[in-house]
Amino acid sequence: MLEKLRIIFTIPELRQKILLTLGLLAIYRVGWQVPLPIVDPKAMTAFAEEAGGIGALLKTVAVFSASQLSQATIFGLGIMPYISASIIFQLLATVWPPLERLQKEGEAGRKKINEYTRYATVVICIVQSWAYVAFLSNTRVGDTSLIQSSFLVDGRLPFLWQFVAVMTMTAGTVFLMWLGEQIDEFGIGNGISLLIMAGILAAMPSALVELGSDTTWELGGGGGKMGIETLLVLAALFVGVVAGVVFMTQGQRRIPTQSAKHVRGRRVYGGTRQYLPLRVNQAGVMPIIFASSLLLFPQMIFQYLHNANPGSAVLGALHDSFTRGQSFLYNVLYVVLIYFFCYFWTAITFNPKEMADNLKNFGAFIPGYRPGKRTADFLERVMERITYVGAAFLSLVAIIPTIVGGALGIPPQIASFYGGTGLLIAVSVAFDLVQKIDSHLVMRNYTGLLEKS
Repeated sequence: MLEKLRIIFTIPELRQKILLTLGLLAIYRVGWQVPLPIVDPKAMTAFAEEAGGIGALLKTVAVFSASQLSQATIFGLGIMPYISASIIFQLLATVWPPLERLQKEGEAGRKKINEYTRYATVVICIVQSWAYVAFLSNTRVGDTSLIQSSFLVDGRLPFLWQFVAVMTMTAGTVFLMWLGEQIDEFGIGNGISLLIMAGILAAMPSALVELGSDTTWELGGGGGKMGIETLLVLAALFVGVVAGVVFMTQGQRRIPTQSAKHVRGRRVYGGTRQYLPLRVNQAGVMPIIFASSLLLFPQMIFQYLHNANPGSAVLGALHDSFTRGQSFLYNVLYVVLIYFFCYFWTAITFNPKEMADNLKNFGAFIPGYRPGKRTADFLERVMERITYVGAAFLSLVAIIPTIVGGALGIPPQIASFYGGTGLLIAVSVAFDLVQKIDSHLVMRNYTGLLEKS
């Protein structure tokens, strides 16, 4: 492996791409730490620790959007508006004929859709940043405002400073979108995905420091700290969970296909047997993102009502029922929503009729099934079955942090690395990056990173 890494940096083009990508990611991490000038950092830190349901929502959004809403930085929105715009246009392309026609026009159509996505991103940025700045200006921690007193006039933030903050956050998101596109064009890997992965992995050092402070290097522990045997169990469990995620992420159901034979003069073309790969986890991480985000809203509502009426036993029970990691009802609803969104997202992104038509147009067929409707029905049945397995896998990965945290008594920040959205995104992006590097190595007759010499 060390020899392969040495070979990577001996190829000038590949070395330049990797160094450029690392440099652009470093720029993102620097801007991620720069707060808005109007914000009081100490008050924001206190608010993030006491926010409850709102704080949980901000942390969940930060996982899959490379954002820093809990600290109100210039990159506070991250690439969340761009992701939202991309999802909107992806859904519209399945129901709106003009966009569907654009999508089928090839590279020119995709460039046009990307242009519309950028415009929509700016609009979403302005709306979200304005709502966020208004929220900051109206929120207090005790008697302290989140806005620095030097910017307040009669206890309120003037419109001019609100406008400056909104434009700053919008420019930050547009700059991140540009960074992602530069990585796509001149670097290596998917730029937007790498930005998200960088935000996830950046939390690992602080989690390791917290784990070290909660561990005593003695058997059995003591003084409220974990023992060395618990640390070894956590390390083995982490390796096992990552291996399981890798196995299921790469899992495929291979449908055999046969191409028809064509006689041209004295030569026979076609007649080869290939396979059609169907991913077990076709929906990716989207079901977990949708399910966790949807369940945070009732948690926030019931927390607000419970704080307003602390003596109500009903509101207290409802608040406890929707508290993440502490309620059986929450986990059951979590699993149900993951199954629902798995089938929903797969139905949007996987079109068996279009796939059957493509096979027919290329002169290929699935043995035992006639081209056309019967092939489409067969592909739909297969996808329904493997989606059930994929949804079960996502459900297990989603609740593993809760199980690990409850059984071993470790903090949520550490337990989050044992499953959930962050782990899935990190594994998926890492595999995509390795495949991009392998393509450069294979072009120069070297073996790939995951291949035997």
